[in-house]
Amino acid sequence: MDDRIRAVLALYHARMAEERHRPREEAPGGRDGGQDQRMRAIGPDTGRVLNILARSLGRATILELGTSFGYSGIWLAEAARATGGKLITMERHAYKTDHAREMAGRAGLAEWIDFRVGDAVAMIGELTENVDFVFVDLWKDLYVPCLDAFYPRLNPGAIVVADNMIRPATEDVKQYGRAIRARPGMSSVLLPVGTGIEVSRFEPELM
Repeated sequence: MDDRIRAVLALYHARMAEERHRPREEAPGGRDGGQDQRMRAIGPDTGRVLNILARSLGRATILELGTSFGYSGIWLAEAARATGGKLITMERHAYKTDHAREMAGRAGLAEWIDFRVGDAVAMIGELTENVDFVFVDLWKDLYVPCLDAFYPRLNPGAIVVADNMIRPATEDVKQYGRAIRARPGMSSVLLPVGTGIEVSRFEPELM
């Protein structure tokens, strides 16, 4: 990881620290109002795990569901650059994607990232290639619909990581945990990293 990436991560970490000291406020218009400025980002421990796992796959096509302001994408894009892969990242709101694209450029990673804006489930359905790694970190009621969409596109050996599986432990994430463990060929483990991540691997020979 080079100095440009470390500098960008430091900017994100400063913003995350500032957020922790502010009261939580609902954005005008709710979650889809397009005015939410909270990062709600994974922490550096989760970022490192994502980076390690994505690097382990070699030349991987990585799919990120929930770009937000681009923090987790830095960790994933660094892995893509290191292994000759690429990151496809999907986000509902263009203003968040614009910020993520700017930060990726400052980190020297933009050319390894394909930014897409729109409905995640629909955009997954429009993919023309299979994927080797998926990071799921968007609105929790979309976890299972996204799983339904990307599961048929997993390459053998693909890894899937879902965030927020211990906190806030909503019924939606519990349903996702049950759903991915029920999919043929999936093996899965819940790890107490960050707010909890479900790490799953697709092994079709187990089907």
